[in-house]
Amino acid sequence: MDWCPHVTVATIIEDSGRFLLVEELKAGRLVLNQPAGHLEANETLRQAAIRETLEETGWDVELTGVTGIYLYTAPSNGVTYQRVCFTAKAIRHDPQRELDDGIVAATWLSRDELAAQPGRWRSELVLRCIDDYLRGPIHALDVVRD
Repeated sequence: MDWCPHVTVATIIEDSGRFLLVEELKAGRLVLNQPAGHLEANETLRQAAIRETLEETGWDVELTGVTGIYLYTAPSNGVTYQRVCFTAKAIRHDPQRELDDGIVAATWLSRDELAAQPGRWRSELVLRCIDDYLRGPIHALDVVRD
């Protein structure tokens, strides 16, 4: 059996104690996740994080750091994901931008509002990444070598 982990990125954007999340359809359920997605050919991890955030939320962001690197095997399908989670600040929003397929909306929630809805998390990484962000440390972007 060939084992091939999927490289993904996610972005934590906080504004006044609220976090930018996406509501997306996954297996017929409406779930919450950070703006996140797969690394594409010929792009850097940083480029992927900026692109995915824009495509899923309509927000241009500036990356500010790295929360962590996570290895997660989804119990639903057995696929292993390596997630690089960045932090960013929101720069500008285009409310007219069409969001990616499957994305229903971008929304801002507090940590407690998110924690109160565990049945809606895409995975346990959603709250874990926010908690790691809040707990720190946040690592410098230069820890990611392109």
